[in-house]
Amino acid sequence: MAVLAEPPRIPVAEIELAVERRFGLCGAYLPLISERDQNFRLKTSGGAEYVVKVTSSAEPRRVSDFQIAALRHLEKAGTVPVPQVVSALDGRHSSRIEYAGVSHRLRLVSYLAGEPLALLPVDADMARDFGASLALLDRGLDGFSHQGEHPVLLWDLQRAAELRDLLVYIDDPAIRGSVSGAIDDFERRILPTIPALRSQVIHGDANPENVLVDPESRRVSGFIDFGDMVRAPLVFDVAIAASYLRTDDVDALALIAPFVAAYQASNPLSRTELGLLFDLVRVRLATTITLLHWRLRARDSGDAYRQKTQHREAGATTFLSILDRLGQAKFTKRLQDSRPFSAELI
Repeated sequence: MAVLAEPPRIPVAEIELAVERRFGLCGAYLPLISERDQNFRLKTSGGAEYVVKVTSSAEPRRVSDFQIAALRHLEKAGTVPVPQVVSALDGRHSSRIEYAGVSHRLRLVSYLAGEPLALLPVDADMARDFGASLALLDRGLDGFSHQGEHPVLLWDLQRAAELRDLLVYIDDPAIRGSVSGAIDDFERRILPTIPALRSQVIHGDANPENVLVDPESRRVSGFIDFGDMVRAPLVFDVAIAASYLRTDDVDALALIAPFVAAYQASNPLSRTELGLLFDLVRVRLATTITLLHWRLRARDSGDAYRQKTQHREAGATTFLSILDRLGQAKFTKRLQDSRPFSAELI
């Protein structure tokens, strides 16, 4: 599994040479933090900017092809801005780079301008725009299919029950109990419904780091990082994004409610799907917490991705506790009261 493998550690000089030879581009390289790939922001002397991606050797070729095909599909659909795939000099959409006897996939996409949502204070209006934009992204992916659309990912909510083996890394009994309870509810109330739910290719990780915003208009300007795409129930994409719209006990749904209502206006969920959101948001939080604790043990203290994730996800445990206290009935009723919902689809 790619996420369990160490990211490539190829000297930047080797990558610069490969990019110049295969894509005809050169310039200044800035490292970007990534969970399983080696990424750089490349700025040419002419001012053009790109993201250079050296893919983990553990990732199957069909998965990289899947991501490339999805971006090209979304570019043609034009529903929402996404990075554009850059062709190599030979016309192909990727190339190879060899280092220390290992072959890696080398890809370039355009650099998408905007500030990560994670760096901005989010209010109800921004949450609404986020929901409407995610709905457009999902509409753009509707109907797209590819042979690589079933990658094996730890972050895939369809595999959440498999996280039980990692609960031993959570030292705090109270946190471990809350996470285990969320997984229990997922197995009992979500897993049996999955075969009947609407499924399609989804982004799979619309977290605030992957959502770009125009700092002047405060409107969503695009989505990046499609490395966790997978074919899954559509409602999973909504739940994953909602799990990052965390507030306090005073009004736990102050951001989630307008986000879901705006998504509904463009890409309606059924009442069945709406009723699953509480457990899906909780199990995404449980996934975040579990993988964070596992990563604290599995990666060195100086690992950049480990440090970034530890800081970013500190609120996941608190928000899971808040939702546990709120309960499914109040959570679902608040969403239903936010906007009239569609007729039953499932």
